[in-house]
Amino acid sequence: MWYDCNIKLDNKGFKMLKDLIYTGLGAATILKERVEEEVQKLEDEGKIKQDDAKNLLERLQNIGKQRDSKVKTKLKEIIKESIDELGLATKEDIEKLKEGLK
Repeated sequence: MWYDCNIKLDNKGFKMLKDLIYTGLGAATILKERVEEEVQKLEDEGKIKQDDAKNLLERLQNIGKQRDSKVKTKLKEIIKESIDELGLATKEDIEKLKEGLK
């Protein structure tokens, strides 16, 4: 899968990643709406039963949630690695410094 690749991000990379995420979210929303419309058409035409349509949409949503979870986990790993590589302070680093100043 594409999210198995080893990616290093700089500032431009973060912007590109953000733009890519927003584009992906927009595309996913449009796709979801289209699938729901097509399933509704099939139901209206009597080609699929209401329960079958509901089950199909639920299965598609579950698959999407599982993949979304995997992608989010991989993105977090990539971002954490990039933050470490750039030498940026994390919330944890700042909290440690604050405790050290007390």
